[in-house]
Amino acid sequence: MNAIRDARAMLNEPPIEQPKPLRLLAAAAFAATAAVLLAGTMVVGPRVSFDQGSTVSNP
Repeated sequence: MNAIRDARAMLNEPPIEQPKPLRLLAAAAFAATAAVLLAGTMVVGPRVSFDQGSTVSNP
């Protein structure tokens, strides 16, 4: 009888855990940061470099 009870317990669905608001906010922030970094890489491009040598001087 114990085997039948154990088998029935295994067939039951586990209780569904409610999502945590702070975890959802952290996941959204991570996704937004990744999207911005990816967009910046696409706009600027991997081969772009900024020279530090150019300066503006007043005559």
